[in-house]
Amino acid sequence: MQPLRAIMLKVASVTTFMIMVSFIKASVEHVPPGEAVFFRSFFALPIIFIWLIATKQLRTGLKTKRPVRHALRGLLGTMGMGFGFMGLALLSLPEVTAIGFAAPVLAVIFAAILLGETIRAFRIGTVILGLVGVLIILSPRLGSLGVNGFVGGETLGAAVVLTAATFSALAQVTIRSLVKTEKTIAIVFYFTITSTIVSLFTIPFGWVMPTVTEAVMLVLAGLTGGIGQILLTSSYKYAPTAVIAPFDYVAMILALVVGYFIFDEVPTFIMLVGAAVVIFAGILIIWRESRLGISRSKVRKVKAD
Repeated sequence: MQPLRAIMLKVASVTTFMIMVSFIKASVEHVPPGEAVFFRSFFALPIIFIWLIATKQLRTGLKTKRPVRHALRGLLGTMGMGFGFMGLALLSLPEVTAIGFAAPVLAVIFAAILLGETIRAFRIGTVILGLVGVLIILSPRLGSLGVNGFVGGETLGAAVVLTAATFSALAQVTIRSLVKTEKTIAIVFYFTITSTIVSLFTIPFGWVMPTVTEAVMLVLAGLTGGIGQILLTSSYKYAPTAVIAPFDYVAMILALVVGYFIFDEVPTFIMLVGAAVVIFAGILIIWRESRLGISRSKVRKVKAD
């Protein structure tokens, strides 16, 4: 184990993904989200292929016995990505990031429903706490209706980003079942292929010709997305999930900085309070999962002895 190296790789991946999201946000006011998903996915493929060749996994790393499960994970992840990109056009970067942190909380619920995982009092408490945090973030948007009862842009944005978090949570649950039999590189590769293909079905909904600047930013989004995925995957080689998962929340700090200095977005006090509650709930879930992992290891060791 090399925890310091793992943490550095994790923070580097979070930073790279924030750069990617910034490129997307700068483009999606003109470029449809489905088109942005295509660029993000297609131009990540060269990075992934280079990684496969460099690690000598091109022949063996992509073998799978569960293509349908990969397709499902890809579809769910693509939906999450698409709705997330749509939300970037409607809400500030910090707000999108904060609502997105609901995904791990929702994953606990879906894991219980779909995988039969046990939810005890502690988990129920953390889920409720996380949902309270989400409601705090959404509270300024709830009931914020436009003229004649139509939903305003920011209210729609909040609903869209929460939908993205829901799909991301479902994708996380699917990954839990995939990692039992599949290599990480295979999960990354087949997701990227699936999202590239699925995004093409959005062409009839109005793709546009991006400007030169937008095209460059979209291509860079794909390249940085691929690099971020490699950094993220590599970080888990050097330390357990419980050690590095909390550093996901560095994204909130980065979102606040980038939002303020690049997009002139000032976070509200209510959003910051809600984000703090959601992050606290997420850290509690990570801590609990790590303790359960230690307990399971001890049980297995006793049985082995």
